[in-house]
Amino acid sequence: MQLKPTPPPKPTSTQYPQQPQDPAVFNATPPAPGIEHAPDHKVEKKSKKGLWAGLVIGLLALILSVAAIVSYVWYKDQLTSPTPNSDEVVRLTVQSGDTSRSVAAELAQQGVIKNEFAFNVYYRLHHTSGLKTGIYNIERNLSVGEIVAHLEDGEPDEFTLTFLPGGTVSDAKKVLVQVGYTAAEVDEAMNANYDHPLLEEKPTNVDLEGYIYGDTYNFFSGSSVKDVLTRIFDHMQEDIEANNLRQAYAARDMTLYEGIIFASIVQSEVPDKEDMPVVSQVFHKRLATDMQLGSDVTFIYGARKLGVAPSVDLDSPYNTRTVKGLTPTPVSNPGLDALVAGANPSDTDYLYFVAGDDGVTRYSATLAEHERLTRETCSRNCMLPPQ
Repeated sequence: MQLKPTPPPKPTSTQYPQQPQDPAVFNATPPAPGIEHAPDHKVEKKSKKGLWAGLVIGLLALILSVAAIVSYVWYKDQLTSPTPNSDEVVRLTVQSGDTSRSVAAELAQQGVIKNEFAFNVYYRLHHTSGLKTGIYNIERNLSVGEIVAHLEDGEPDEFTLTFLPGGTVSDAKKVLVQVGYTAAEVDEAMNANYDHPLLEEKPTNVDLEGYIYGDTYNFFSGSSVKDVLTRIFDHMQEDIEANNLRQAYAARDMTLYEGIIFASIVQSEVPDKEDMPVVSQVFHKRLATDMQLGSDVTFIYGARKLGVAPSVDLDSPYNTRTVKGLTPTPVSNPGLDALVAGANPSDTDYLYFVAGDDGVTRYSATLAEHERLTRETCSRNCMLPPQ
C-alpha cells in the first residue's frame, strides 16, 4: 500500500509569510560585535591658510621665548656691581620722602649700579620694610640685592679711617675723599678754625700739618669731616697729656708746636721706633751747637710744596741744609713714638746718621766716618726722589 505524503502544515495566526529580501541588504557585511557602524565621510586636506597660521603662531612663540630668556639674562646682569673688584666707598644720603627711583638715580649717577630700571624692578619685587633715612657708606662692589638689604636695614654705618704716622695733610685728604667725602668738604674742614686746646700754639696762618695724628679710628656714618678732625685732635691731646709731652718739650725750651715740628722730622727720617730716640739726640745736639739740622726730608718736603724737583740747594725755608733751626711748620704728621722720642732723646755722642740700602741706620760721631758709611752702605736710598 502506497502512503501519501503528508502535506505541510498551514501557517497559524502567529506566523508571518517570509518577505523577499533586498539584495543590497542581503549582501551587506554585518558590523563587528560591540562596534557601531559610523557613516562614511570624505577626509578633507588642511588648507594652506591654516598651515601658515600655525607657522606664524609657532614663530611668535619662539621669538617671545627667546626674548624672555634674553631679558632675564640682561636683568640678572644689571643687578651685579659695575665694579666688583673696587674697594671704594660712596656716601649716600637717604632723606625723608626719597623714593626708590630717586635713590636709584643717585646710585647710577655715582656709578654704583648699572641700571636704574633694573634697580627699581628688583626693589618692587623684593623690598620688605622700605628704605630707611640716614647716611650710608655703599661699597662699589655690592650687588643691587645687597644694596637694597643695606638700605632697608637702616642701621648707621661705622667706617674706619687710618692715617699713617709720617703722612702729610695731602695724604690725609686722599684718605678722606676715598671714603666718600667730597674734596670741597675736606678743604672746608681743613681750613676751618677750631677752638681746641691742642691747637692753642699753632699759628693761625698755617695748615693742619702735624695734627692729623697717625692712628686708626672708627666713625659712625653721618660724621662730618669736622667731626673726624675733632676726634683726631682729641686723641692726640689725650696722648700728649698722658705722656706729659708739653712739660717734656718745655724742659728743652720748646713749645708744643715746636715739639711737633721736631717730632715730624724725626718721624720722616726713620720709621723704626728703636732708631727714633737716637736720631732725636743727633738733631738736639746739632741745634745745641748751632749746626744746620741737615735733614734731607725737610728740603724734599719744601720742594713738594713748591712743586719743583728736590735739591740740596733748594731756596726754601724748609731746606735745613742751608737754613739753621727748625722748619716753619711740621713736615709730616708724627705718631706717638716720634713725639715721645723727640722729647726724650738717647744719651749718645752721635752727630751723624745714614740709613743704608739694607734698611739699617748707622751712626757716627765724625764727618769722616759718616761719609765713609754713606759711600759703603747707601747708594739707592741716598738718591733724591723725583719731583
